[in-house]
Amino acid sequence: MNPASWFEIVPNISEGRRPEIIDACVAAIAGAGARVLHRTSDAAHHRSVITAAGGPAQVLDASVALAGVVRDRIDLRAHRGAHPRIGALDVLPFVPLGDATLDEAAALARSAAARIWHELGMPSYLYGAAARAAQRRELADIRRGEFEGLAARLADSAWQFDFGDAAHASAGAIAIGARPFLIAFNVELASGDVDVARRIARLLRGSSGGLRTLKCLGLRLSADRVHVSCDLTDVDAVPLYRVTELVRRAAARAGVAVARSELIGLAPARAVVRTARAYAAAGTAPQP
Repeated sequence: MNPASWFEIVPNISEGRRPEIIDACVAAIAGAGARVLHRTSDAAHHRSVITAAGGPAQVLDASVALAGVVRDRIDLRAHRGAHPRIGALDVLPFVPLGDATLDEAAALARSAAARIWHELGMPSYLYGAAARAAQRRELADIRRGEFEGLAARLADSAWQFDFGDAAHASAGAIAIGARPFLIAFNVELASGDVDVARRIARLLRGSSGGLRTLKCLGLRLSADRVHVSCDLTDVDAVPLYRVTELVRRAAARAGVAVARSELIGLAPARAVVRTARAYAAAGTAPQP
């Protein structure tokens, strides 16, 4: 692997309410030599997403350091949030940047999984381009049953961990993988009816016959707010404005308005410019 290659890691942590823990996670990543590019937390999801980048050794060391902080400071037995999760460090994707390859990212994911198990006792499933079995490629399949269902899942020989032989009592397990760059984007509805959000998600996501490169969940944020949480897995195939407008039209048929939209983490400048130009050409303003 070329030591000059750059990779992104986008750990999703099951903590969105205690800033001191997120600060410790960010410090662990930076202390290992990776560059922290962005952080965002959501109390309703009880989840934080950190974006960092560096060379192969830096992102690998940063991943292990982060896992140690999360293991020691987050107890999923007392965790409740809107977003599905199997672990305190729930998802750890490696993303190739520049001339780095997806195969190299997958090798890093496997190295991280091995080190985190042997050094910290936290087990993992491999997903995406790092997956060792077809049924483990999709994150949603790995998360089925969540933290509370790990013991039952492990009773099935087809769902033994890729690294590790038992779930960590308080930190659960990690989904560690490799994938291309994606955009995480949420569209919030002015409604407390989570069934509306779930119907829209089912209509739009590729696995239900919608847009092939779109993954969606309908989630509750509060008593009067829900949202459609989207992952755009091909940043050029489906523009951000199209996702917003498809959600808006589907919601309108249910008598619900779009309240706002938000970007989670980073997006390529071309994706933002494409959306701005589309709304400018239409003579309308996007939702905030």
